[in-house]
Amino acid sequence: MSILKKGLKGAPVKRLQEKLGVTADGDFGPGTEKALKAFQAANGLAADGIAGPDTFTAIGLPELVLLRRGLKGEAVKKLQTALGVTADGAFGPGTGKALKAFQAEKGLVADGLAGPATLAALNAIEGITEATVAAAEVTAEEEHFEGEPLPELAEAGESAEAAAEAPAVVAAASAAPAKKSVWQKVTGWF
Repeated sequence: MSILKKGLKGAPVKRLQEKLGVTADGDFGPGTEKALKAFQAANGLAADGIAGPDTFTAIGLPELVLLRRGLKGEAVKKLQTALGVTADGAFGPGTGKALKAFQAEKGLVADGLAGPATLAALNAIEGITEATVAAAEVTAEEEHFEGEPLPELAEAGESAEAAAEAPAVVAAASAAPAKKSVWQKVTGWF
């Protein structure tokens, strides 16, 4: 799922750290966790130190929103509303089926993952536009994360934002197309 938590490394972690005003080394350690908890508490979010779609939206990182089966929260509700399915805030099989159908209809990769391109096409979450899709591309300063190995798959998250039976994702881009998303390397896990 699209969460960042202690122990993860990569371009999305670096972006989160920059927003939090901590050392932006791309390594989610105790300092990042402490700053994230403080941000979450100050913004009415579950102060659990785990960044997911609702935290990314609140902190101004819409390019990091990646919704998938198993996630719960406001971002999922907005996705469901845009898809015209029951908006209960839990990304289950019905949401996945509707999402894949939408993606196929729009000529998007029908993988059941709602990243910036899908969310912009749906106009599901305020602030996620074509500009967000461009912002999700790996920058020159983030290229060095490409060669880093992925960590062992983490256990499911501990918060409402992270509630799912899926691995946490770390960040980095794969060495494939010219334009690479910060989440591209890990989408193969799903």
